[in-house]
Amino acid sequence: MRMYYELAKRSFQQQFAYRAATLAGLFTNSVFGVLLSSVYLALFWDQPANASVGGFTAAQTVTYTWIGQALIMPVIFWGWFLITNTIRDGTVVMDMLKPMDFFLYWYSRDLGRGAAQIITRAIPTLTIGSILFDLVWPESWQRWAAFLISVPFAITVSFCLRFMFNLWGFWMLDHRGISSLIIVMTGVFSGHLLPVSWYPPWAQNLINVLPFRSMLMTPVELWLGQVSIAQGLGMQVFWSLVMIGCCYVLLHYAERKVVVQGG
Repeated sequence: MRMYYELAKRSFQQQFAYRAATLAGLFTNSVFGVLLSSVYLALFWDQPANASVGGFTAAQTVTYTWIGQALIMPVIFWGWFLITNTIRDGTVVMDMLKPMDFFLYWYSRDLGRGAAQIITRAIPTLTIGSILFDLVWPESWQRWAAFLISVPFAITVSFCLRFMFNLWGFWMLDHRGISSLIIVMTGVFSGHLLPVSWYPPWAQNLINVLPFRSMLMTPVELWLGQVSIAQGLGMQVFWSLVMIGCCYVLLHYAERKVVVQGG
């Protein structure tokens, strides 16, 4: 375990080297946060102060927007193809030959990256949002704790999805098609595009049986008190375990693919 801790630590430290990219990303998140908040507030412009849409008041919708912007980089909703790139250039073989678990090798690195992004992107983004808008805050320390616990699980589910999509590179040489599919599926099913409760009932029923909502909607609902702590964290734990198991199954077949290609 010491080895994986060191990998996470190095990945954590590495993120602080990209200061210009961090500032640019923070600016982008803030701009989109302001734009989306303004659009959502326009929906409530002529409504009573306590009016709600799909269970979200105006203040809750704005809060959802800024949490979504804050978690974009820690959780990563799209655009992660590190493993696919190693498959294309052949260096994945060297990673698999290392005396460590291939999944845990990448998972520990992603946890370190996510932890750094919480500090450099999530907290500053929420701070900016709280200055510009009247956000809704967790009503108790239990809710705060539940939200903080939910974020690592959101990263875990996200990583497992990214890990599996990347492994498809063993079967498909061009990942552009799968990357487009990931962007659409993640944006829609995680609730990043719109709150899940704003979708038609049939779409909500579909999303509720998929792991994607654990990446964003569950942390948001825990923050806003829209789901019980036990239910929210319980579903995240469930999907984390299921997705990790699926990763190992797919990895097993991917390793066999490497052997076949190598003769």
